[in-house]
Amino acid sequence: MATTKPILPTLSFLLFISITVASCQLAPASSDDSTEASFVQCLISKSNPSHPISQSIYTPNDGASYSAVLQAYIRNLRFNTSSTPKPFLILTALHVSHVQSAVLCARTHGLQMKIRSGGHDYEGLSYVSSDSPFFILDMFNFRAVDVDIETDTAWIQTGAILGEVYYRIAEKSKIHAYPAGICPTVGVGGHVSGGGYGNMMRKFGLTVDHVADAVLVDVEGRLLDRKSMGEDLFWAIRGGGAASFGVVIAYKVNLVRVPELVTSFSVFRTLEQNATDVVDKWQHVADKLDDDLFIRITLTVVNASGGGTGRTVRARFLGFFIGDSARLLSIMKSDLPELGLAQSDCVETSWINSVLFWSDLAISTPTEILLNRTPSLTRLKRKSDYVKKPIPRDGLESLWKKMIELQLPGLVFNPYGGRMAEIAADATPFPHRAGNLWKIQYLANWNEGGDEVARRNVELTRRLYEFMTPFVSKDPREAFLNYRDIELGVNHNGKGSYEEARRSYGVKYFKQNFNRLVRIKTKVDPGNFFRNEQSIPVSPH
Repeated sequence: MATTKPILPTLSFLLFISITVASCQLAPASSDDSTEASFVQCLISKSNPSHPISQSIYTPNDGASYSAVLQAYIRNLRFNTSSTPKPFLILTALHVSHVQSAVLCARTHGLQMKIRSGGHDYEGLSYVSSDSPFFILDMFNFRAVDVDIETDTAWIQTGAILGEVYYRIAEKSKIHAYPAGICPTVGVGGHVSGGGYGNMMRKFGLTVDHVADAVLVDVEGRLLDRKSMGEDLFWAIRGGGAASFGVVIAYKVNLVRVPELVTSFSVFRTLEQNATDVVDKWQHVADKLDDDLFIRITLTVVNASGGGTGRTVRARFLGFFIGDSARLLSIMKSDLPELGLAQSDCVETSWINSVLFWSDLAISTPTEILLNRTPSLTRLKRKSDYVKKPIPRDGLESLWKKMIELQLPGLVFNPYGGRMAEIAADATPFPHRAGNLWKIQYLANWNEGGDEVARRNVELTRRLYEFMTPFVSKDPREAFLNYRDIELGVNHNGKGSYEEARRSYGVKYFKQNFNRLVRIKTKVDPGNFFRNEQSIPVSPH
C-alpha cells in the first residue's frame, strides 16, 4: 500500500489546489457494474493528473490487497465478519484532489461515501453502511503533524493517530502538550471532530476547545479554511461530527504548556479493601479537586481473593496530576484520604512518558512505540451516560450486586468540573459542560466470535445501562457522540429524518445545540450528501 507524506495546508497550498467543480445532482443509487466503472473513470478524470489516483483505488477484484486495506482500520471485530456489508471500492486518498474527486463523483453517481480516519469507531459507521452500494474514503495517508513551538500551535492532518501527534510534539518540546485522548491509536479525525477528551480535560477542556483553524473539502468540492468556510461551519466541525458536513483534511490546534515533570498513579481496591468508601468519597469531591488533578475510576468484576468461586468488584483509581508528587500527596491527604495514596504509588515522569503509563506500558519503553498504528483487537460494545448527582451509598451497593450478576460489562467514571464547568455549553456543539459530576462509559470486551455471543454480550451491557437509569441524567438522558451507540436510534435519511434524528440520538448527543447543527447542515449540505446512520439531518422546512 503506497503512502506519502501529504503537503500541509498552508495558505499557499490552499491557493494552489484547484479542481473543476461541476454542477452535481444526486442520482439514485445503483449497484450495477457500469455505474461503478463510470465512478472510477470519474475519479481518474477529476483528480489532479500530477497525483495519479489509480494507485489509491482498491476494489474486491484486488483480492488480498483490498481485504488488507479494509481490515487495517477495523478496530471492533464485531464488524469484520463475512456477513458484514463491504464497500465496492476503497479510496486511500494520497492528495487533496483525490478527496475532492471522491466528493464530486459520488454526488454525480448517487453513491454513499463513508469517511474513515483512525478506525476507533465503536459502531463501524465509518466503514459499514446500511445503504448499497457505498465506498470508503480512507484518510490514513493524511497523517502529517507540523509543530510550531514558537507559536504554540500545530497543524495535524486527520489521518494521524494521537500517538503520532504526541511523539511529534515531544520531539520539539518537553513542556508542550495537546489535551486529547489517552489511547495512542485513536485517529485524529473522529476524535477531534466529535469532541474528544483526555486526562487534562479538567485543566484545559477538550480537544475542540483548542482548535484554531481547519481545512475542509465541502459538498461542492471546494477547499476551505476557517475564513472561507465561515464561523458557523467552523463551529459545527468542532464537536458536531465533521462527517455530517464535509471532509476535514487538517486541524490547526493550540498547544498547552505542562511542567517538565508530571505525576501519575494507579491504585486498585476491591470491595473487601474499602472500594465502596473510596468511590463514595470520590463522587463527592472528584469534580472539585484541584484542576491539575484528574482521577478516573474503572470498575470491573474479578475473582474474589481466597481461591474460591466468589466474585467481587475491583475499582482502579488511575490518576494524572500536572505537577510533582509532593503537591499531589498533599492534595490527596486533604481531599481524598480514603484512597491512602502513598509516595510509592506515584510515578513522576515527563508528559510524553505519562502517555506510556496511561497506555499500561512501562515508562522505560521507547517512545517510538507511539508511532505504532496497530492496537490489540477485540469485539466490543460501548454506551455512555452523564451523572448530575452523587449516587446514594445503597445505590452503589446495589450496583456492585448488579455488576457481579452480569459479570461482563464494566464501567469507567471520568470526572468533570474545573475548566469543563467554565466553558459555555454552546461554545462548541459539545454541550456537556457545567452541572456534570462525571461521565460514564459502559464497556464490554470479548474474544469469542459469533452472532449469538455478540447478542448476549450486548444485551448484558444494555441491562447494566438500564439499571443505571435512576442515577443518570434525564430529559434528555445525555450521551457522548464519540462513544457512538447505535442503540440510541438511527436516521434512515428519509422524509422524516429530522424528527427521527432529534427523537433518538440528536438531543442526547447535542442537547440545545442540535437545532443549530441542523440549520448549518441545511445551509452547507442541503442535499444531505454527507450522511450516516447517526448524522445531522437537514431541516424539514
